[in-house]
Amino acid sequence: MHAYIHLDQERFLDWLTACLAETDLAGIREAVALFQREVKVLPVNGAEEGSGLSFRQDVLLEELQQVAESRTLRRARYYLERLRRSVVEVRTGEVNDINLNRWKEYDDVLTDSLWLMERRDTSGAHGAWYWGNFVPQIPHQLLLRYTRAGDWVLDPFVGSGTTLIECRRLGRNGVGLELNPEVAARATDAVMQEPNPMDVVTDIVVGDSTSLDFAATLAGYGVERVHFALLHPPYHDIINFDGGPRDLSNAPTVDDFLSQFSQVVARTLALLEPGRYFAVVIGDKYQAGAWIPLGFYTMQAVMAQGATLKSIVVKNFEKTKAKRAQEALWRYRALVGGFYLFKHEYIFLFQA
Repeated sequence: MHAYIHLDQERFLDWLTACLAETDLAGIREAVALFQREVKVLPVNGAEEGSGLSFRQDVLLEELQQVAESRTLRRARYYLERLRRSVVEVRTGEVNDINLNRWKEYDDVLTDSLWLMERRDTSGAHGAWYWGNFVPQIPHQLLLRYTRAGDWVLDPFVGSGTTLIECRRLGRNGVGLELNPEVAARATDAVMQEPNPMDVVTDIVVGDSTSLDFAATLAGYGVERVHFALLHPPYHDIINFDGGPRDLSNAPTVDDFLSQFSQVVARTLALLEPGRYFAVVIGDKYQAGAWIPLGFYTMQAVMAQGATLKSIVVKNFEKTKAKRAQEALWRYRALVGGFYLFKHEYIFLFQA
């Protein structure tokens, strides 16, 4: 957990103004050295709480060190002015609440295309009761990057409600669709157990995502468009979710699966605000001894509907429930059969 310090904003800005007025680099360095010593002994909090101006201690010290190590007066002033802007201005992008003037404080937000996560987040209402649910860190990261507080999120394959739980935590409104009434009821119970401090909508509707009128569903909340969508469909028939003939896990062939999935994508795109993002989380599978690149098939199906592919993230996963107690056996089978064991899935990010 990061340590935060709290400064008197007026006094800090006065100090920055005085440093910017210095005409001698040595004078700036001396002032910075004194302030660094003060910052190092200030009391810290484990979170960004308390009165006054809040800074992550390590980030502020790093910023001050850049000023101290500047070789020219012009460069020192550049860093000081940047530090001043981080106090008086909030600069966000078009689709999230990340303050780009304080971007160094967001090192918990992933920007690489390889996500290594040893274990799922089981805090709060999150649980592992649903076979085939994904780790909560995936929606958490995506919601931080591609939504703002108060935005509307659509989840056409709600499952255990993982995405909606993260919506409640981060203050996003979320509507999920679930084909199986029993799963929907249990997921609703789980979601409602998560605190809702920002009083957002988190609702689960029972219905078939390939045919349900998404627009009518959202209209019930007074909403015409969503700002982000997260699709985590079945990986075809790897797990049978027993949702009947319309369940994508019961699709007779890969082509049938892609056809049904494409119907969901079309309905999602029709409701996504232009220029906003959506993600598909899916993995590959084996069939008759051959690797079936299901992930890339779905990627192509989405692109065929006009969406722009922005990124491909590869996320690792460790032992599945089916293989957890048979690790040695599966390794033997891989050696005998000439194949590799699945250790990853894909997060395809698109823009409408």
